[in-house]
Amino acid sequence: MSGRLLEVAANSVASALAAQEGGAGRVELCAALEAGGLTPSHATIAMARERLRIPLYVLVRPRAGDFLYDDLECEAMRRDIETCAALGCDGVVLGVLDADGGVDVARCRVLVGAAGRMGVTFHRAFDLARDPRRALEDVIALGCERVLTSGGQPGAQEGAALIRELVEQAAGRIVVMPGAGVTADNLATLAAATGAREFHASAKRQISSGMHYRLSRLADMQGGELRSDVEQVRALVRALPSP
Repeated sequence: MSGRLLEVAANSVASALAAQEGGAGRVELCAALEAGGLTPSHATIAMARERLRIPLYVLVRPRAGDFLYDDLECEAMRRDIETCAALGCDGVVLGVLDADGGVDVARCRVLVGAAGRMGVTFHRAFDLARDPRRALEDVIALGCERVLTSGGQPGAQEGAALIRELVEQAAGRIVVMPGAGVTADNLATLAAATGAREFHASAKRQISSGMHYRLSRLADMQGGELRSDVEQVRALVRALPSP
């Protein structure tokens, strides 16, 4: 890869369009960012695909919580992946672990197979793996083109040392993409510390609710939405250092 790229985690069609307007190179479409991201609805995927000119990857995650999934959940993920393929998406974002903290290769192989010609990113389930170096080799063997990681830490800055080790271990066989807490203020430093070329951020802000009528006793139900912000995306893109 000759240049550096920003992927934006977009939790709605509006967020996806803001990411595109701001200059993002790719969108990861999801729902419920506040829960770490879940699979968006069929309509949301279809509308984003109709409107985006940049690559669209869809998060396939059936619920919040851990990444240990049963047969029903894996079937739901497989069907969601097939839907993404039918709608013309460029890729999917997935990950399954076993109870001992390893990559569940058997389950992931089925999901990667369902993706067909679409690209596959292994998401931050990777950060919960017992042995990240072994997990990286498993993800490479599955045929994934990218792994999203914070280096096993709450934020990519804290995990930068491990991310650099993973970039070196990958040796061009897979893209190691830092994510979690990536901002315009720390992106250049993170790029220098990790040697990574792709970066993942949500670039979100809280939108005030447009409701005039409010009930104080149910205030927690009346907040505004989180949405990717065009100017934050632009600032991130400007902060991407030349390779």
